[in-house]
Amino acid sequence: MTTTTSSTHSAALLTIDVASPVGNFAHNWNYIGFDEINYTYVPEGLELLAKFGALDDKPYYVRAHHLFCTGNGLASFKWGSTNAYIEDAEGKPTYNWHFVDLTFDALLKNGCKPFVELGFMPQDLADPVFYDVTSETFRMQHYQSHGWNAPPKDYQKWHDLVHAFIVYCIDRYGLTEVKTWYFELWNEPDLDYYWRGSMEEFNKLYDYTVAAVKAACPEARVGGPGTTNPRRHAKSGEYLAGFLEHCATGINAVTGHRGTAVDFVTFHVKGGGYRADPHHRPQNPPSVKQILQDVQTGYEIVAQYPQFVSLECVLTEIDPDGWAGGGAWDNANLNFRNTEFYPSFVAAAFDKVSNFARTKHWELRLLSWAFLFVGERCFEGTRTFSTQGIDKAILNLFRMYARLGTQQLALASTSAADPISYRDLWGRDADSDVAGVATIHPDGSLAILIYHHRDAWEAGGVRQVRVEISNLPSEHESLKLQHYRVDDSHSNAYGVWVQRGRPMYPSDSQRTAIKAREGLELLTPPAFLTVVDGTVGFEFAMPVHAISLLLLGPG
Repeated sequence: MTTTTSSTHSAALLTIDVASPVGNFAHNWNYIGFDEINYTYVPEGLELLAKFGALDDKPYYVRAHHLFCTGNGLASFKWGSTNAYIEDAEGKPTYNWHFVDLTFDALLKNGCKPFVELGFMPQDLADPVFYDVTSETFRMQHYQSHGWNAPPKDYQKWHDLVHAFIVYCIDRYGLTEVKTWYFELWNEPDLDYYWRGSMEEFNKLYDYTVAAVKAACPEARVGGPGTTNPRRHAKSGEYLAGFLEHCATGINAVTGHRGTAVDFVTFHVKGGGYRADPHHRPQNPPSVKQILQDVQTGYEIVAQYPQFVSLECVLTEIDPDGWAGGGAWDNANLNFRNTEFYPSFVAAAFDKVSNFARTKHWELRLLSWAFLFVGERCFEGTRTFSTQGIDKAILNLFRMYARLGTQQLALASTSAADPISYRDLWGRDADSDVAGVATIHPDGSLAILIYHHRDAWEAGGVRQVRVEISNLPSEHESLKLQHYRVDDSHSNAYGVWVQRGRPMYPSDSQRTAIKAREGLELLTPPAFLTVVDGTVGFEFAMPVHAISLLLLGPG
């Protein structure tokens, strides 16, 4: 990773008008997900779920792969299983919901909800055209390479599996609860890795899935297609458009009529991509511009169908990069996930795409594909919220998000960047981005989130930031300011881990010291500000890759 020379940039002025509400402020980031479904209910998973369940903006929706996969119910890298579907010698299915119960019970007991990803194909249901071997031992090994991503040998049996699953969930959790869930078919079917059938076969599978879901629960929400970064004249964009075209005008494989129900649309966006590199050569950082460009392209594709662009769109993976399980030992560039760069990037990317969606009156939701990996070395560098039970800086960004208000106020920044105008993907010749969002709670207290970001691994530099708030209610003579901060030395256990010698498995004393800095921390003690003629102003310094949460209420 390259280092940018530290420098001091021009001051940034942020003005907020309390008398200029923008509208309701949707907390659109309360979605997370991960590959290994069996991590949901292990002790480490339960501990992390409880932290999300304790946030003020719960419930968090949780999406995981491998719901219907065949196996022993033990997670491994990019793999999980529930053994939900087994056929006997005569081909009669048996349903086993044991691991499904463990998964959904864990979510609901910790204040979260399932974002149900209906997939992948059970071993006994996989089409033998894609999966045909004789030895049972080799058959299971081959299944993990080819069978789980195959179309079904019998679409009606797939329909019956989905129907039985939803009926079971209603019996166990109640209709009122299940109606609040999402049901999404598959994951990234435009990639051969995830789907070995054709687009037509995927659309057929969707028809059968919708029929099963709606037969079991007419009010249930079902959608897709969960494709990768939408690009014009590329398979990902064509797949998203082909799916929507089928749902709009195609012949439904179940009903024979035109069209298929869609209650929400999904696709994915990533800001970069990394692979294992034993030489650990420097690489380009993730790009906020790339994320924003691909979200805009996705919108343009969906907007071709007015009946679908009015629906909720969930980016069921929006992340800086695409390799969740890789870490700094695989590629040194991935160390950014341990540092303040990760939350800084997410804060900037989420703000830019949310602002774009607001201009289009597009209901956009953002799912971070991150959770944890059991057994990893401390600060492995995987895309996670915690490492060995130690919260990373990225989790503190979500603690900040949870404290934002319900109404958005007008905020203008003299130093806000437009990534689309960058001459390259990373804004190398542009100044750093200082922007944010201002909100108000029903009780009149203010919550303002400000980020200072640049797409550079180790960019230096400090901005002086001045905040001016106008048109405060006349009864306010003073305001109490609480200033929380995520940066290299606040709300960031990674720095303590480095100071302690980067232990792969910290001792008890090391762990105690590291965990002492894992939570959300104040930058300065609370202060009281005098309001003059409905106006108050204050300033502070922000290094690059810092996020500030400003809470202001009656003094």
